[in-house]
Amino acid sequence: MNNWLYLTAAGLATCDATWPVGYWQADGEYRGVTLVEAATFLSGQAVRVILPVEICSGLRSEPWPGRRKPTAQALAYAVEERLAEELDGVHIAVGTATKDSRYPLLAINKERFEAILALLRDSGLQVVSVKVDADLLPDDQAYGVWWAGRWLLGGATEVRLALSPEDLEVLRARLPDDLCWMGADRQGDTAALLLASHSHALDLLQGEFRQVRARWPWGALVLSALALFAVFWCSTLARAHYLESAAGQLYGQSVQHFQSLYPEQTRIVDLAAQLKALQERTDPPGSQMGRLVQLIEQLVGGSSVEVQRIEYRAGTGWTLLLTAGSFTELERLRERGQGSALPIRLGSASKDRERVQAVLMLEENNR
Repeated sequence: MNNWLYLTAAGLATCDATWPVGYWQADGEYRGVTLVEAATFLSGQAVRVILPVEICSGLRSEPWPGRRKPTAQALAYAVEERLAEELDGVHIAVGTATKDSRYPLLAINKERFEAILALLRDSGLQVVSVKVDADLLPDDQAYGVWWAGRWLLGGATEVRLALSPEDLEVLRARLPDDLCWMGADRQGDTAALLLASHSHALDLLQGEFRQVRARWPWGALVLSALALFAVFWCSTLARAHYLESAAGQLYGQSVQHFQSLYPEQTRIVDLAAQLKALQERTDPPGSQMGRLVQLIEQLVGGSSVEVQRIEYRAGTGWTLLLTAGSFTELERLRERGQGSALPIRLGSASKDRERVQAVLMLEENNR
């Protein structure tokens, strides 16, 4: 038997054991109690929790290109401008794409969600799912239902809202004409809708909040640890091979640029030593190749940023095409550049799938 526990919006301000909640009894009747009282009946049992929609935001992404399902992080970046908080402080749950390739999302403050889960655990409850009341309405049509002292809007519409009667009157003209209204006289039907349509609703227990269903036996743990070690070792070897290949590519480009600057150097034995000797003999300290080497050694070489292409133009300077795992890595690179004596400038940056591309310019010194 499924035990359903509904946390009303009235307890959001306090978030303690006196939280007004409701649960469905064995005969299907809904009973309103406090959390500490409900815990006496449900302690040690698996519980499906329903949160009020006031605690989170319901969103839908723009139509997503391609057939591959995007990661939660990629979708978070896509809707970042529509969130009221920084991404680091928000937990985002992702649902199944609609026919037009748009993904439904629920965003909730991470610290607040952690506090609620801790409160439920401390009350002796075993939480197996956490869903949102407005998101539980069936998607066969748009609904407006009276529940727990306010109107819930959901179903076959993008909005997931809870409105007071006054707010509803203000927004009524902007709502779909085909909304199915269920008032206070149909509370039994509304409760049946909420419980019967839970399979399509988003579960907030995703990502770092995903629940472990059962403990693994020691044998499985050992095998898993060995498998993880093998995967880690293989990934380390693959990474080393990639870095060696990238280093070889970069060295080849450096040799080409070196020979373009010093065409008389037809034999390359030790590029660094030859370049240093030439600089000491003929070039001033600010030579173009030396400045490139200084840039790579001081900034790029000390980061996880990868160099994809290097170009040099007289009068402009060096241009490097970089790729990084995130905008944060590029920001760190920019901050290190500001502390150096090199005249660098970080140009435009764009996100391509899970990588970020940017242009770094090392401008020529005005002599």
